[in-house]
Amino acid sequence: MNDLKKIRNVKLGKKVWLSDFINLYDCEIGDETKVGPFVEIQRGVKVGSRCKISSHSFLCEGVSLGNGVFIGHGVMFTNDRNPKATNEDGELMSPYEWLLETTVVEDRVSIGSGAVILPGITLGEACMVGAGAVVTRSVPAGATVVGNPARIVKERE
Repeated sequence: MNDLKKIRNVKLGKKVWLSDFINLYDCEIGDETKVGPFVEIQRGVKVGSRCKISSHSFLCEGVSLGNGVFIGHGVMFTNDRNPKATNEDGELMSPYEWLLETTVVEDRVSIGSGAVILPGITLGEACMVGAGAVVTRSVPAGATVVGNPARIVKERE
């Protein structure tokens, strides 16, 4: 293993391109996908084929990407709407006390740089998320959303 790549228990498709300075573990990456530098992809994440994940992006447990998805620089996925470090007794929470919510990104979605994707939503096929948007609810197929919170500025044609 290259010291510039931290890869553990990853199912890699054919012709996957991995940059240096990445952290991938217990995930799945489809054929011909490109992963840029300073990207972390966590346990259970499934990335489809022919995706591009740009630098400094974070795909946490609970995220699933379809085929042909574009992830811009510094995109942040989240997986718990009410995260806490400690439980009501003041003790550090165990992994079993978190409420994991999944996020589904369907085929051919494009997510602009700096976007934040909250958990428990679906980004519909071929939708577009503008740079810097904070997506708090599901986006219909083909729609374009921008802003904080993200709002639809263009419907599917």
